[in-house]
Amino acid sequence: MHHFGIWIDFEMAWVPEKNAQEKEIMENSRTVKKGDYLLIDYTGKFEDGTVFDTTLKEKALEARIYDEKKGYRPFFFRTDTFQAIKGIDMGVLGMKEGEEKTLIIPPEEAYGMYKNYLVQEIPLEKLGLQTPPEPGTKIITPAGSEVKVLNSTETSATLDFNHELAGKTLILEIKLVSIIN
Repeated sequence: MHHFGIWIDFEMAWVPEKNAQEKEIMENSRTVKKGDYLLIDYTGKFEDGTVFDTTLKEKALEARIYDEKKGYRPFFFRTDTFQAIKGIDMGVLGMKEGEEKTLIIPPEEAYGMYKNYLVQEIPLEKLGLQTPPEPGTKIITPAGSEVKVLNSTETSATLDFNHELAGKTLILEIKLVSIIN
C-alpha cells in the first residue's frame, strides 16, 4: 500500500507485543465518559516531588504523611458534576479501567490562583475569640470556613482564606480502579 510516498507492508510490520495485563485492560474495559461514576486511586505531588495527598496507605507511609484517621480507599466521584477539580475531571475522560496516567494540573484547573485579597485582618471579637490564635494554625470561622492564621495581635487576626493548594501546579498519578454504572 502506498500513502504519501511511503511503502507500508502490513504483513511485515512489527508491532510490539502487549503483556497479558495490558491486553486485558484494552479488550475488556469501557472508557470513561461524561457523567460516569468512578473510583480512582491517586497520589498528589507538588512540582518538587513532595507528596501532599494520596488514597494509598503504602504511599502515605512512604511519604511520611500517613494519618490514621484517614480512610485510605479510592476516591469516588461523578465526572462532569464539579465533584473533582477540573484537571481530574477532564484528565480521566477516555481512560479505561485499570489504566494509569500522570496528570500535570495547572492552578487554573485545580484550586485557582492565589488571591491576595483573600488575606484579611479580622477583629477577634468577630471571630468569637477571646485570645489571639497561634500563627501557622488553622481555625474555623463563625461562617464555618477553615482558614490559616498568618498573624495575630491582641485585637485581630490576619487570616488566609485561600485554599491551601491555591496557586500550585499539581502532579497527580492516578489509576482508574472502576467505572460504576
